Amino acid sequence: ADGYYQYQMDECVYNTSDYSDMVYLRSLSFNKDVDVQFNSTVGKFVGLTEFGVKQAEYFNKNQALVQGMKASVDTACRPNAQILDSSVRDKA
Repeated sequence: ADGYYQYQMDECVYNTSDYSDMVYLRSLSFNKDVDVQFNSTVGKFVGLTEFGVKQAEYFNKNQALVQGMKASVDTACRPNAQILDSSVRDKA
């Protein structure tokens, strides 16, 4: 039980069937505290702790990373949501 706990969580959040409100979120946490989060609507990393602010500044300097994260709505979220939603609708 001793040690550190670090993890990343990726989420695709949406409420409409046409996915027009879809948002991609990536949260980076350490010891259960979210340090930094990317939000595709905001379009950049945002630090939520003192350490997270430093991480966000570092990540936001890498425009290739930021552009790839923004594109995740279309490359990861939307295609997977369409597959998963259709499989649920087919069983209803």
